[in-house]
Amino acid sequence: MKRWLKWTVIVLAVALLAGGALRVLSARKAKQAALEAQQTTQKAQAVVELAASDLVQVQTVDLSQVLAISGPLKAVNSAFIKARVAGEMQGLTVREGDFVKAGEVIARVDATEFQARVRQAQQQAESAKAQVAIAKRSFDNNQSLVNQGFISKTALDSSIATLSSAEANYRAAQAGADVAIKSLNDTVLRAPISGLVAQRLAQPGERVAVDARIVEIVDLSRLELEASLSAADSLGVKLGQTALLTVEGASKPLSAKVVRINPSAVAGSRAVLAYLAIESNPGLRQGLFAQGTLATGSLRTLALPLSAVRTDKPLPYVQWINQERVEQQTVELGARGEFNGQTMVAVKGIAEEATVLSGGVGTLLAGTPVKRTAGAK
Repeated sequence: MKRWLKWTVIVLAVALLAGGALRVLSARKAKQAALEAQQTTQKAQAVVELAASDLVQVQTVDLSQVLAISGPLKAVNSAFIKARVAGEMQGLTVREGDFVKAGEVIARVDATEFQARVRQAQQQAESAKAQVAIAKRSFDNNQSLVNQGFISKTALDSSIATLSSAEANYRAAQAGADVAIKSLNDTVLRAPISGLVAQRLAQPGERVAVDARIVEIVDLSRLELEASLSAADSLGVKLGQTALLTVEGASKPLSAKVVRINPSAVAGSRAVLAYLAIESNPGLRQGLFAQGTLATGSLRTLALPLSAVRTDKPLPYVQWINQERVEQQTVELGARGEFNGQTMVAVKGIAEEATVLSGGVGTLLAGTPVKRTAGAK
């Protein structure tokens, strides 16, 4: 009996100790939760000062719809000088960067063989001309004899055929001489346009074949951007539309205008090439890469800066000020465009002239009180 009472007392003591410990832990947790709630409330109630640069207004604007474009710069006028006859290259002195005028002699192909061919063709033409004279005299004599009745008309017909053949041979010889003279003239290579030498592809003394490229000339006075557009993007591009381009190495953006659109798509990629004339700039070079935006139209809509839209939640939203407190508002996004050099986006779901926190301001808790500094609306 005494042993039973002893164990009963021990169990009761343990139970009392456990209950006390639980009460202490519960009280401690309640105190911690109250402290955290108090800190959260204090944080939410802390007044945040906002400068004018921290705020943007939802407003109706004429949104310039733009299309991103890029591509290489190309000279409107450029030309490759090619060898029109085969032979040894002579007199090629121009190098990359040299200026040449239209019609200026760039180089020559060794003309020794072609000069001999001209002399040969001219001698053959002279021989054929002499044969015509002989055939003509024979015809005249036979004509006189036929009129006098000394020979038959058949003999006259033979003289006519001989004369016709001699005249044809003479004309052929003259044509051969013309071809030989042209080949001789083709040994002289002249610049077809005025411009700068971009490439020299042959060397003096080198034997070149027909159609071998010798020199490339580019005219940098007129450059254009060759922009590759997708089939969908090309539908909105029209002649006369303007663009703002950034060229690698250029200190400031350049304006450009669509002047041509290729009527055919590129095989394989199905891209459509558009050509934009670029304002004159002495620092530009053919082959430089340019990129920028092409204005394809205008849309009047309610919009705000794209940077003010927050996307850290499943749906895009903005933080705006209502009665000097921060509120969050889900918005529906529309078309993007440019306004006063800033990327804007059309929005629905928020009132016009609502004051929205810019993207540079961190995310604030809903209900946070705010204070606007002087100058902030």
